[in-house]
Amino acid sequence: MLFRQITHDDLGCASYLIGDESAGVAAVVDPRLHIDVYLQVARYTGVHVDHILETHNHADHVSGHGRLRAATGATIHVHRLAAPDYDHEPFDDGWEIELGRLKVRALHTPGHRPEHTAFALIDSHRGDEPWAVLTGDSLFVGDVARPDLAVDKDEGARDIYRSLHEQLLSLPDTCEVWPGHLGGSLCGGPGMDMKTSSTIGFERGHSALLAVEREDEFAARATAKLRPQPPNFQAIVALNKGPLHVDGIDVHPLTPRQVEQACDDGALVVDVRTELQFDEAHIPSSVSITALRAGFGSKLAWLVEPGQRVVLVGRDDEDARHAAELAESVGVTRLAGFLHGGMTSWREERRPVDRTERIEAAHLRERADGLQILDVRELDEWDAGHIPGSVHTPYHDIHGIPDGIDPQRPVAVICSSGQRAAPAASLLRRHGASEVLHVVDGGVGTWEREGGPIER
Repeated sequence: MLFRQITHDDLGCASYLIGDESAGVAAVVDPRLHIDVYLQVARYTGVHVDHILETHNHADHVSGHGRLRAATGATIHVHRLAAPDYDHEPFDDGWEIELGRLKVRALHTPGHRPEHTAFALIDSHRGDEPWAVLTGDSLFVGDVARPDLAVDKDEGARDIYRSLHEQLLSLPDTCEVWPGHLGGSLCGGPGMDMKTSSTIGFERGHSALLAVEREDEFAARATAKLRPQPPNFQAIVALNKGPLHVDGIDVHPLTPRQVEQACDDGALVVDVRTELQFDEAHIPSSVSITALRAGFGSKLAWLVEPGQRVVLVGRDDEDARHAAELAESVGVTRLAGFLHGGMTSWREERRPVDRTERIEAAHLRERADGLQILDVRELDEWDAGHIPGSVHTPYHDIHGIPDGIDPQRPVAVICSSGQRAAPAASLLRRHGASEVLHVVDGGVGTWEREGGPIER
């Protein structure tokens, strides 16, 4: 039997190639946009991808089902309630498909979306019980899916409760849980683990939400700390439901002069190098979102204004092309191009650069009396503890100088680690703040551990 989990680390997504090597047949579950890896594994193992199974119409990333179908001729299967605008074979709860010795059974598990379906996997040569379940966006390792991306959040949470207790938790304790997302995904809560799998028994015994017996209490707890909805999730759902797309975007190399012109025309120049490289020297008015850590696509989708074109700046062309692929995965396709030759080409022409002062979180108290402090974490983090007198605006909500910040006075931008403070600090400079400090190597937690006062 063939089973491969394939992760997209930037988005925290997991997809699966499953099948039977001896029968030469396979299916891909929840394919990501760039499909080379499925074709490579299929070729290596000697199988042909004949089927594509979607757990639901995804809201956080663009599916690769169109490209995979064009490449293989595979049939796309999705629950009847998904109602997409492309050729497919709809199924209902209990539907089964055989891939050689592997039997796949559909378990309708609404909540995250009404059409959501998990897939139980049965090795018919070893027994009739499912040995694994691909839970998609229903049950994660350590948490459950968010319920507010398709229906009212309370209705979605109640549907998830029933899906868990009537479908997934009726599976054997030994049944392996392979989710559609890992920690860091926008489709789950803060309890999501970075582990790639679990078991029904372990989740039943160790998940705080699964221990809640009453539906009312479950719904209240599942919706209590929902973070902001991804800004473009409805557009991504529309892409995934709409006619199949098979072509990729064509990203053009640009000279420094062309980048400067695009910036003057309103494009967002996004520097995808490390935060340290950005702080040392960057194109004026550019925004720092490193593509070398997870979450680039999600942050980019937050910060690009509707209809705005994007220019990418990397260390080199390869950096920028990789960032373009990540952008395309979240539906950001209005790319004006990338700076050919990377930041080096800009410097070689002696064009102007800006710099951002860095300050270690452990040393912030030494200078705090003369600084404004902008906390760019999420609201639940702010409520849990913040620096007295600081101003709160999540990094993705900075569309100008935040209320309470004087752009003519120095301002230190802080989060929990320095990673979200990087785009926030660059946005402040873009909107006219005269002196911005990027707090690095820690954040509010470091301030507290160093003896700084905290308000809750």
